[in-house]
Amino acid sequence: MSANNDLFYSRLPVNRIPLSELLTEEHLFYQVPDNWHVIVTDIKGSTAVVQKGLHETVNQIATGSIVAVLNICFKANITVPFFFGGDGASFIVPPTVKDAAMGALLLYRHNTLENFNIELRAGTVDVRDIYARGHALRITKFTSSGNFTIPILLGNGLSYAEKLIKGDDYLFPGLAPGENELDLSGMQCRWDRIKPPENNYEVVSLIVLATDDAKQSVAFQKVITYIDEIYGAPEKRQPISISKLRLKASFTKLGSEIRIRFGRMKVFSLIQTWLTTTLGYIYFQTKPGRTYLTRLVEMSDTLVIDGKINTVITGTELQRLLLEEKLNRLEQAGEIFYACYVSKESVMSCYVRDMKDDHIHFVDGAGGGYTNAAGVLKLKCRKA
Repeated sequence: MSANNDLFYSRLPVNRIPLSELLTEEHLFYQVPDNWHVIVTDIKGSTAVVQKGLHETVNQIATGSIVAVLNICFKANITVPFFFGGDGASFIVPPTVKDAAMGALLLYRHNTLENFNIELRAGTVDVRDIYARGHALRITKFTSSGNFTIPILLGNGLSYAEKLIKGDDYLFPGLAPGENELDLSGMQCRWDRIKPPENNYEVVSLIVLATDDAKQSVAFQKVITYIDEIYGAPEKRQPISISKLRLKASFTKLGSEIRIRFGRMKVFSLIQTWLTTTLGYIYFQTKPGRTYLTRLVEMSDTLVIDGKINTVITGTELQRLLLEEKLNRLEQAGEIFYACYVSKESVMSCYVRDMKDDHIHFVDGAGGGYTNAAGVLKLKCRKA
């Protein structure tokens, strides 16, 4: 294997076949190079933080960790797979950017603790070590629309890395003073909580874990097929719609974005952000503004497959009950564990490098959808 394989992920072909088919096409997945590294960020005690009503802050901090790493990769002209998890994120990066990414995350960790009294864990595990322990990381690219491509990761390698980094005996590297930069440019959290497209719809944050790693792809194929059959195509279950988007209008709501980006409240930046948001009302009436909103819906990150299925979908209560009935059968058959959390709204935070083509929008159920579902899933796994 080439020592300089920075473009491994960039060069992967994009698959446009239905996701339920892709999951069992083993030849379309590629082993992650063993000299790459897994990076994990995670808010310690996120369930308790969410219970204090700080669920949007949790999402914003998780988004900030993604922006910090992606800005470093962008400067190095390297594309990496990343996975949003509501209260944290995971990345798989080449050695070229690993140290810079970890340096930025450790500085971000320091700022988050100082400004919010929230502890963000940030750690790294070598892919070589993951393989040595018998775990797998197989990856491919998938798109269900022309504009938005996501990584699909099979294997339990990320779960293993997460357990290590979340463990009590994991030692976080020290912060080297003055050597790290934190660039959170492009991070935006301008949208207020978003109601579902239809008044009778609910928002479901769902997490599914396969019990047998060897049969993971088959279990996931069944789950995605059920979701497709009950909720329809991805655009039909998309919780974000243009008609329900509302910009945040108050200084209070915009303040946490400023604190996350700049480390403390900056009055000038707050006023500048407020003015930009206010002008947004006008911009989104223009043709480029309307195009941006259309692309925003298409590029909303509502499905993450990182060795688990994490998805935010919308539909009726009856649809959810039908899905739960199917998932209960899979769970009783010992194929999966699952948990879902029902919200009345979605929350969204954004990474916007370019209003035209280069933006991505991270979606979670309001009230800490993924975090609450993950808490239920942990209990199920412990009892098993």
